[in-house]
Amino acid sequence: MPEIRIERDPPRERLEALGVEGWPVWSCGVSTFPWTYDETETCYLLEGEVVVTPEGGEPLTVRAGDLVTFPKGLSCTWEVRSPVRKHYRIL
Repeated sequence: MPEIRIERDPPRERLEALGVEGWPVWSCGVSTFPWTYDETETCYLLEGEVVVTPEGGEPLTVRAGDLVTFPKGLSCTWEVRSPVRKHYRIL
């Protein structure tokens, strides 16, 4: 199963090196929905909290301040517990 990588509170230098502030912003209110990643996505949560449960896997909590990479081919369920704003990059 493809692995979700979470970096908790990465240093500002890391975010600057990746160019995170130049990435598009996506937002979503409290909701639950299925999602499949057609491409690898890296995102940095500016606000909110989400529980992401991969198909056949354990739930992971992602919060504001986390830098997360979702691998291509991952199918999961997003449970947005508090409204989310994130920078994201599709690779």
